[in-house]
Amino acid sequence: MEIIRIPRIMRETSRRLLVKGRTVGFVPTMGSLHQGHMFLFKTAREENDIVVASIFVNPIQFGPGEDFDNYPRDLETDVKKLEAAGVDILFAPEAPSMYPEGFSTSVSVKGLSDRLCGAFRPGHFDGVATVVCKLFSLVLPTRSYFGQKDYQQSQIIRRMIRDLDLGIECIVCSTVRESDGLAMSSRNRYLSQTERHAAAVIFQSLQAAAAMIRKGAGPSDVSAHVRTQIESEPLVTEVQYAGVYDPDTLEARTVAARASLVAAAVKIGNTRLIDNIIVELKDK
Repeated sequence: MEIIRIPRIMRETSRRLLVKGRTVGFVPTMGSLHQGHMFLFKTAREENDIVVASIFVNPIQFGPGEDFDNYPRDLETDVKKLEAAGVDILFAPEAPSMYPEGFSTSVSVKGLSDRLCGAFRPGHFDGVATVVCKLFSLVLPTRSYFGQKDYQQSQIIRRMIRDLDLGIECIVCSTVRESDGLAMSSRNRYLSQTERHAAAVIFQSLQAAAAMIRKGAGPSDVSAHVRTQIESEPLVTEVQYAGVYDPDTLEARTVAARASLVAAAVKIGNTRLIDNIIVELKDK
């Protein structure tokens, strides 16, 4: 596996691949790789000639008081996992090379960025859109791969690709879960043993919501039940949002529809976790 740290070298390498007619599958990450990432690499490997992964803990998507300084970093272990997954190129730049002195450009996807997680993390999705746009310009991928756990992020990236005519296929892969349903996340390692056990309530509430929707319950009743079930767990310290939303606009559902996003953002102790599922009805 080739490791590239300089943006200019990444772009030159990508251009050579394109000239040769190679398809490039790209998986952007912040490292601390887990099985959810492995599934993205596997999918990209099956669908492309070349697989590129990036590891970059993006400072501009972290707000004040968030976990940028403590975000787990273990490049040596991540490299071994990438090699085992058959990744061809790792792009692992340093922050000064991505954001040189005087950097003043930002990409903002209006509307979608302000809802759900965006309401609690102002500026977060501007940071995400900016770094992904820059990574796209360096890697020049044919396809990019994201996990459904970060559903809002994937919708924002899709809109950015469409609005800016980037010509990249954005593929969203199913969430990979632990045996009790907890969505795999780099932040799960922040949880104590008791908090880890308590975190299972998030997916349990989403499953209960799906069952209610399929039985004909309205969005307001389903949303209330999801919040109540999550709040019943003593180790939950905050429910930032929990309910039923439009999968396209991310606005709260007020009437039943054929497809709904059931999503939640919850703090277990000091750790913020997100999860979601899509519920589809055949008769709507």
